Amino acid sequence: MDRVGHIVRRRAVFFVPGFDPAPPRALRERYRREAAKQARLSGHVIQISADGSHAWRVDAVIEGQECETRIEVLAWSDLVRAEMRGGGVWRSFVNLTRAAMTYIRAGAIAPLFSLRKGPVIAISYPVLVLLTELLVAALLVGAGAQFGPIGALVGGVAGYAALSLAARKDPIFAHYLIDAYAYAAREDGAYPPALEARLAAFQAKLAAACLADYDEVLLIGHSSGAYLAVSLMADLRRAGGAHSALSLLTLGHVVPMVSFLPRATRLRGDLAALSTDQALTWVDISAPADGCCFALCDPVAVSGVAPDNQSWPLVISAAFSQTLTPATWAALRWRLFETHFQYLNAFDGGGDYDYFALTAGGQSLAARYSGRTPSPSRITRAVSPHRGVT
Repeated sequence: MDRVGHIVRRRAVFFVPGFDPAPPRALRERYRREAAKQARLSGHVIQISADGSHAWRVDAVIEGQECETRIEVLAWSDLVRAEMRGGGVWRSFVNLTRAAMTYIRAGAIAPLFSLRKGPVIAISYPVLVLLTELLVAALLVGAGAQFGPIGALVGGVAGYAALSLAARKDPIFAHYLIDAYAYAAREDGAYPPALEARLAAFQAKLAAACLADYDEVLLIGHSSGAYLAVSLMADLRRAGGAHSALSLLTLGHVVPMVSFLPRATRLRGDLAALSTDQALTWVDISAPADGCCFALCDPVAVSGVAPDNQSWPLVISAAFSQTLTPATWAALRWRLFETHFQYLNAFDGGGDYDYFALTAGGQSLAARYSGRTPSPSRITRAVSPHRGVT
């Protein structure tokens, strides 16, 4: 049976998170909570049970079709936590300096800012927050110095305490974002060795699933996990891994944050390879309202590696303002990070994106989006300053 007509009764889903220190069980609990909401809204029947620390099983009846799914988180949160440890109060400032110099030296700032206004805000505001925190600390030291050496000492202690408190609490995730940018930029776009080793372990899991008795093998990457999923799928295909319904779903991608850097030859090559691969289906979904992603930016095209015979990805808008009720959207729109995770949540309806139908329903990704045209507002102009793939 061809991929478009593929009926799915058993599915393996592998989920690659973004730069997130939370353990896999947090994603399982989000899935459980939001699946219950989607079931009430759409009439789905969804039952969830744990299957190890990183996985869960979903038994569902969606759109009249029964399906059994195993979802496994391909976790790298331990690497994220290691990146966010140490350095004390100055870690974020050091990371800010290093990341800024990397992107400036690469000539990537202007190209990144030319794509969407959302990432401009997401990139700029943590920088402004950290500089403001540094200014407040300096003002405390200066105010204390007005009262002599003892006052300067007290002001210094107060300034340091203020910086420490801001870094520890981080209520608007400014320090977290700086850490994420610094990690992406640490090797000038190349993957750190520990991450490459983790991708190799993930590939083995994906290859084993391709050989098992599944009707679809679906790989999902969210946020920075999207570019890791691209490389993981490219590794699988280079190794000869295939399946009759091999599917890649990227959600809220931030591919340009890495692919625009000089040593991202591996990622750019992976993007180019998958863009013409007829043995898989690749759908990319984002929303302009998500300020933490490069919404509707074709990751292959904007990275400057789109071949003339490009087929993938199919770029589609989740259109939050249209697929959520006014009340839901009003409650969500100013919550930057929850908006970025909305792809993994329940939708009120009105669109063709249903995360739970995609992951637990009886249609393959290819079948669900068969005949779907790309979003007319997608961005396909090549703007990356670096386009080499070797």
